[in-house]
Amino acid sequence: MKDPKTVRQELESLGIKNVGQIFWNATTPQLYEQVVRRNEGLIAHLGPIVVRTGQHVGRSPRDRFIVREPSSQDKVWWSKENLGIEEDRFHNLFLRLQAYLQNKDIFVQDCYAGASPRYRIHLRVISENAWHNLFARNMFIQMKTPEEAAHHKPEFTIIHAPRFSALPEVDGTNSEAFILLHLARKVVLIGGTSYAGEMKKSIFTMLNYLLPLDEVLSMHCSANVGRGGDVAIFFGLSGTGKTTLSADPDRLLVGDDEHGWSDEGVFNFEGGCYAKVIRLNPQAEPEIYECTRRFGTILENVGMDYLTRRVDLNDDSLTENTRAAYPITHIPSALRDGVAGHPSHLIMLTCDAFGVMPPVAQLTTAQAVYHFLSGYTAKVAGTELGVKEPQATFSACFGAPFMALPPSVYGRLLAEKIRRHEVKCWLVNTGWSGRPYGEGERISIAYSRAIIRNILTDKLEQAEFSPDPLFGFLVPNSCEGVPPEVLDPRAGAPDKDRFEERALRLLADFRQNFRQFEAEIPPELREAVL
Repeated sequence: MKDPKTVRQELESLGIKNVGQIFWNATTPQLYEQVVRRNEGLIAHLGPIVVRTGQHVGRSPRDRFIVREPSSQDKVWWSKENLGIEEDRFHNLFLRLQAYLQNKDIFVQDCYAGASPRYRIHLRVISENAWHNLFARNMFIQMKTPEEAAHHKPEFTIIHAPRFSALPEVDGTNSEAFILLHLARKVVLIGGTSYAGEMKKSIFTMLNYLLPLDEVLSMHCSANVGRGGDVAIFFGLSGTGKTTLSADPDRLLVGDDEHGWSDEGVFNFEGGCYAKVIRLNPQAEPEIYECTRRFGTILENVGMDYLTRRVDLNDDSLTENTRAAYPITHIPSALRDGVAGHPSHLIMLTCDAFGVMPPVAQLTTAQAVYHFLSGYTAKVAGTELGVKEPQATFSACFGAPFMALPPSVYGRLLAEKIRRHEVKCWLVNTGWSGRPYGEGERISIAYSRAIIRNILTDKLEQAEFSPDPLFGFLVPNSCEGVPPEVLDPRAGAPDKDRFEERALRLLADFRQNFRQFEAEIPPELREAVL
């Protein structure tokens, strides 16, 4: 074990002094005890711990800033996604945060981000709440032995103090909540919000900045591997089925959300999963459902009967964004070391609410890069405040809020790796086919699973394909387990004129969005520009 005096000295090097008790690398049972003792959460039936995040039930993108400093100033993709803040503002807020932590008990968890020994980063998470430290223990990669923990030298540090608030008029923030990333100092400051996902996505942003500089593609994707070693990666925004479709009992799960793709293969960034669980179906998603009923799992904003302590996954009274954070070892089919080979298949998931996109289409390399940079899905009523009708939404690289470098950097790396490893690329729509949201039913998970199964067994390649008249990709004429009227959205549309109107409108949205990238697209990829 690391000497307590050494831990205090290391904290003092960050300006964190005169703190109360330090819970260093507390185990899951120890953290459970502290969560309950400090009234941070309640233990539910069968063992998960239920917590509330207050007014912030999701990420606060307008409250996240990257510090403007010389080493990264000219590299960062400054945009509506990556807001800048001056270094003196960071410094002054940090000083007040250091003062705030004095005399307080703190929790310190040492861990890794990145399963690849070659590319992993050494991380330290410092929090004022026990449950946030448990979240870090679940989501990042744990130390395997006490000796390993004793010799751990953190390169990156997260300091999370949800009860400490910024002063917008003084600190230059947009509210009392703040997420500040200093890329040079490798420090993340988080305050004014209890939403734990801010920690996870801050480190993801850090990796998205650093790894591409070493020619490693960082990806917002899930990944799994077949028994024969064939790897598949699944890109997709929230709600498209990335977690659901990668959790396949017949394949090993590499990870459900964040990965790197180096010259050695694919590797998970995390040691856990952070799954949406609103209205989770135990028949359709049995492995994830079982994780919501296990000791060690954190349930964020999930409804619970306070008398029986039984949770209600259908309860959306607090938010639609209910979450379960659990170690990946809770998934029986998880690949424990989080490292796999190069992918054979690359699948881009979208949830098209207009009924225009086919359930599956084959993509060329150029088309894959086009759809990767577009990052299309649709928002539907109920998923976001103020959304009444379906809306097309685009997020570059299927994760624009976390991409610290220009999207073209990631697009170039993707194209190079697809070509080098001869990866087969697909677009899969898990939304609506033929009939739009509000008129038809969403494509069943059973059909989506059948499509994925046909892709991964290479059966779909044997089908006959027809080019889509608007988007140009190839659509199979048949797919085992999927009805023809579902497979062909035009054929399944009762009103062909209205279908064409929706299709042309969506095509125009694609074109409008892609104008920001056209100047950066190399000539060999321009054939896919619609």
